[in-house]
Amino acid sequence: MKILKKNNFIESIANALQYISYYHSEDFILAMRRAFEVEKSPVAKDAISQVLTNSKLSAFNNRPICQDTGIVTVFVKQGMDLKWDSDKTIEEMVNQGVRNAYLDKGNPLRASIVKDPISDRLNTKDNSPAVVHISLVPGDNLDISIAAKGAGSENKASLGMLNPSDSIVDFILDEIPKMGAGWCPPGVLGVGIGGTAEKAMLMAKESLFESINIQEIIQKGPSNVIENLRIELYEKINQLGIGAQGLGGMTTVLDVKIRDYPTHAASLPVAIIPNCAANRHIHFRMPPEGPAKLNPPNLEVWPKDEWSPKETALRINLNTLQKKDLEKFKLGDSFLLSGKILTARDAAHKKLKELVDNNQPLPDGLDLKNRFIYYVGPVDPVGNEVVGPAGPTTSTRMDKYSSLMLEDYGVIGMIGKAERGKEALESIKKNKAVYFIAIGGAAYLISQAIKSSKLVAFPELGMEGMHEFEVKDMPVTLAANTEGDSLHEEGVKKWSKLFKKD
Repeated sequence: MKILKKNNFIESIANALQYISYYHSEDFILAMRRAFEVEKSPVAKDAISQVLTNSKLSAFNNRPICQDTGIVTVFVKQGMDLKWDSDKTIEEMVNQGVRNAYLDKGNPLRASIVKDPISDRLNTKDNSPAVVHISLVPGDNLDISIAAKGAGSENKASLGMLNPSDSIVDFILDEIPKMGAGWCPPGVLGVGIGGTAEKAMLMAKESLFESINIQEIIQKGPSNVIENLRIELYEKINQLGIGAQGLGGMTTVLDVKIRDYPTHAASLPVAIIPNCAANRHIHFRMPPEGPAKLNPPNLEVWPKDEWSPKETALRINLNTLQKKDLEKFKLGDSFLLSGKILTARDAAHKKLKELVDNNQPLPDGLDLKNRFIYYVGPVDPVGNEVVGPAGPTTSTRMDKYSSLMLEDYGVIGMIGKAERGKEALESIKKNKAVYFIAIGGAAYLISQAIKSSKLVAFPELGMEGMHEFEVKDMPVTLAANTEGDSLHEEGVKKWSKLFKKD
């Protein structure tokens, strides 16, 4: 009879979370390499190159792939003959493992979890609690599947309670464009079909732990209904032309995973959950003698060629940039930004709005006029780092503040990821401002361009406080020009038309 010790389990959870913070699985790297090789869109190809290089840098330096180190979800399958040597529940042990991992001084991970979700939303400061699912199975083994999923992709999950006669394919193809680019495609799409509403969602989440193998199935041909549906969805979703980072291109999904379950005769639940370019997950079985041993991936799987700026990239000094200069910038052009930028996310924008509403001044020393705002909440630095990984957060969450920032405060440019909505684009056009995107999934790479950082406002907000970064050659792409034209809209239109012609 196997007896598992509390400390070994806690250590295994912590080690697994550290592991997936900086290691991609080999199947994901190979799938991204293939996407890079077949990509014909220059901006999408550049985005995938940044993701691959970022992945390699994170792996070799043991630093997070993405600044959003996620909400932890754990699936525990416990053998009914297994015994525990523990005074804590499984949930309590998992949460201790989460705390140990996220507070690790050698590689601290960003704490993003807030308690009291409908009231104060105060940060728990250690990323606990996790979401834990426990099931009892025959035998005496303990199998663990653990993921740390960022909000950019988790927020794009959807559930459809279809009629039995409705088309699953049509429903999913209708939902994918609504997801926008905030989930950082290309990634893996998890689908759960059947059961009840909550069962469909659980199956969609669990399917994301499976290995990427769609190319093998295409090559040998589908052997069942599920594989046939996977291929159909994979091909049709990619033909939408959404592409890497939503910029238009050949690959939107690397694979489509599907799990199904018996359901009511009058029901057809269909759940969709995407996994982003961080793709953090791992499965392991607990050994009885000690903590689980997690072997690093083969470090030869990454491409030898690393991303470098395009020769045509325009270098811009933000300290001397004038608003009139913005009109010369062309949609889709690559830029290398140097100079000072300010950071602000949701909570800081809310604070800034409260100041305007109450006719209160900005904090001492803070001036937003003619400045650029970067939507980011970085990981804490270690060693000689200025900041930890510092990739962009989803810009659409700040759309409702666009007029406040551009009109009331005089901001002239914004940097984030994903598309901007109608409200933001109208404000950009009205105020002759611009919007750049940095690549979601390239957080560690981007952090190398940040040369200094200082807190300038709202220290009580933690990682959401406002900082001033000094950057040198920070890579960005112009995604909305002074006329309010959107690269995301134009890119998808172009590539979807090309697929239709073929």
